[in-house]
Amino acid sequence: MTTRRRFLTISAAALALPAAGFAQPVHTWQGAALGTTATLRLAHPDAKAISARVAAEISRLEDVFSLYRPQSALMRLNREGHLAAPPFELLECLSLAAAVHAASGGRFDPTVQPLWAAYAEASALGTLPDDASLSRARAQAGWERVALDPASITMAPGMALTLNGIAQGYIADRIAGMLETEGLTDILIDTGEFRALGGRPDGSAWPVKLAAGGSVALRARALATSAPLGTTFDERATLGHILDPVTGKPARAMWREITVSARSAALADALSTAACLFEDAAQMQACIVAFEGAALESAIAA
Repeated sequence: MTTRRRFLTISAAALALPAAGFAQPVHTWQGAALGTTATLRLAHPDAKAISARVAAEISRLEDVFSLYRPQSALMRLNREGHLAAPPFELLECLSLAAAVHAASGGRFDPTVQPLWAAYAEASALGTLPDDASLSRARAQAGWERVALDPASITMAPGMALTLNGIAQGYIADRIAGMLETEGLTDILIDTGEFRALGGRPDGSAWPVKLAAGGSVALRARALATSAPLGTTFDERATLGHILDPVTGKPARAMWREITVSARSAALADALSTAACLFEDAAQMQACIVAFEGAALESAIAA
């Protein structure tokens, strides 16, 4: 069975600080978003209304990116191989994915969805995909067969995309921008990837703890961590969810955890995912710094 911890927390002028320190009381909203429990904490006179707008925006973006909503833009593209007049958000996210694909030498590849599905389906039966299944799934991958333009997105028959390595970061960026327009300046958003707009209300940076130990001080910046064994397909937890588009197999266990910071959570998300497929640390670093403002914060060897 595949397992992964997913969560969403958005804190604006609230995290780890007593409510008494604010001119406004802290309003807490809880609900469902991105397939998991969501928490939004705001200290703002219109916190309740803002919370409702944030929840609505997350739901709207899920209608673009979700692999679980049958009528999402991504699911329609995967079913039909063609999507006319695609949403701007999908085009923007895929354009960034293309840039990371190129910089990573093809390691970051959203077309691995058929491979992921083969592993997930076999895992549900307590087994692993056979060579024939993997061969078929590999034949359906290949970013070069995806065509993007404002009028349409098209791809070869049998192909399917996943944006699980970038969309959660993208959604964090969009919500940060939305909250900024509401006049909020001290925000930390956690969609599994972190996006800080400003710092904490006391003037310090947001302290983000890393699972492997240590922390990163985050201010006006994004942070993402990927772990090859963060989601696994086997009972022994040795086959991870980050798949090599060339071999069709999980990333070799070279790294336990890789953390990348960048100006956007979408970029940090994609780069940390791609980094797990590098076996050479110097090549990994070169891929990351190819993007202005991006930095490798931590790489823990397995």
